[in-house]
Amino acid sequence: MTARRNFKRQVRARAAKTGESYTSALRHFLPTPSGDVMSEARNPESVRLAVAQTPVREDPRDVEALRASGREVRALMREASARGARIAHFPEGALCFPSKLVMSVDGPDAVGPADWSRCQWPVLQAELAAIAGLAGRLRLWTVIASVHRLTDPNRPHNSLYVISDRGEVVTRYDERLLSKTKVSYMYSPGVSPVTFEVDGVRFGCLLGMEIHYPELFAEYEKLDVDCVLFSTSGTPGNTAAQAQGHATVNSYWVSLSVPTQHPTPSGIVAPNGEWLARCPADGSLSVAVVNLDDSSEAAADAVTYGRPWRREARAGIYAEHQVNDPRSEDRTTAF
Repeated sequence: MTARRNFKRQVRARAAKTGESYTSALRHFLPTPSGDVMSEARNPESVRLAVAQTPVREDPRDVEALRASGREVRALMREASARGARIAHFPEGALCFPSKLVMSVDGPDAVGPADWSRCQWPVLQAELAAIAGLAGRLRLWTVIASVHRLTDPNRPHNSLYVISDRGEVVTRYDERLLSKTKVSYMYSPGVSPVTFEVDGVRFGCLLGMEIHYPELFAEYEKLDVDCVLFSTSGTPGNTAAQAQGHATVNSYWVSLSVPTQHPTPSGIVAPNGEWLARCPADGSLSVAVVNLDDSSEAAADAVTYGRPWRREARAGIYAEHQVNDPRSEDRTTAF
């Protein structure tokens, strides 16, 4: 332990002297055969992220409600920009989360196939266009959830649009592992993960109830993301604890964006599982803003040591240490 503390002091001393981050300074102390200590994990730069919580409205027929949601999203975008954010992340249903009963042809008392002709598509598209325009003016990357219309008679996707700081949609994530109601009556599932980069930091997107599927978070670890943006309108279970668990076991940041109606607030988890920042727990319209970097030594250790170690373990590095011993094979002998 003493040697470990001395090593960290050396790294911190170099960082203080050169102005480097902790992880950048660490490169000079842990060379690999390739000359890059991060050969098994990316060395992310830094980006300032804002995670939002907004009210979720459930009736896409309500023109004024759609417009109110759009105004609230844009207000939080301006706040995020004023606080130095480069990217803003919004919850599922930030503009509207269509109710299965409102949309059901058998409603309002029974769930059946959704009638998407009830959606005010022109208003929804106008609000998305206004959000994209503001993103360009603010130079703010914006990840916003909405319904993505497909060609009739196909059901739409439940999606996250990624809008660049030029106001352009550069990619879109479609929820893949849907609830039974969603896939049976509401949406067409997506087919692939999505990644994008802002200022050298790589992001992945998940949506809806996908926090319950650790394989999706592990998939993004394999894709070298530095942060997963997870948006939900609410899902059973302790969502906050699950976000912390996914961040910890994959050694990356997780941004959890939920509606104001959710029992726990939106927030951002560090790669060591600690909350970096959270929105107020009073259900208010708000954003929390943090830098995704290695300023936290614990987070830096998780990225620098934890992630490469787990990759080596999963790759079978321990196979060479396995033994051929009868006592190892005999599982019935006590002691």
